[in-house]
Amino acid sequence: MLATSADIRAQSVHEPARGTAERTELLNAVRPMLEARVGPPVEFVVDWMRSGGGWAFVQLSPQRPGGGAIDLSRTTFASDAEYMDGLLTFALLRHQYGRWNLIDFVVGPTDVFWQGDPLYAQLPRGLTPY
Repeated sequence: MLATSADIRAQSVHEPARGTAERTELLNAVRPMLEARVGPPVEFVVDWMRSGGGWAFVQLSPQRPGGGAIDLSRTTFASDAEYMDGLLTFALLRHQYGRWNLIDFVVGPTDVFWQGDPLYAQLPRGLTPY
C-alpha cells in the first residue's frame, strides 16, 4: 500500500537520542560533504535534529575533534567567509534504499533558506526549526 503525502506528514517527528544508530547514521551521512569542503576530521555539535516520515533535518555546528575551531581561511569557503554565518550547517536527508541520503544542504546561511521552497513544504510538521 502506498502512503499518501497526508499520511507521511501525519507521522510523528522525533529527535534521535544520543548514542542511537539513527543519530550516528544521520551525522555520518552529512560528514563526507562537509569534510570535502573543510578537510577532515570533523565532528558535530547538534543544534537541531529531527526525523520522521522517512525525512530528517539537522542543524549542526562543525568543529575539529575535541572542540577545536575550523579555520575558514583554510577551507573551500575562504573567499566567501565574509558573507557567511560561520560554518553553521543545515541538511535535509531522506531515508531510501536502506540508508540516509543527503538531499539538500547549506553551510553558513544568513537566512532561513528553506522558507518558500516547495520541497520543504512536503515535509512532516516539526521537522524544521521554524
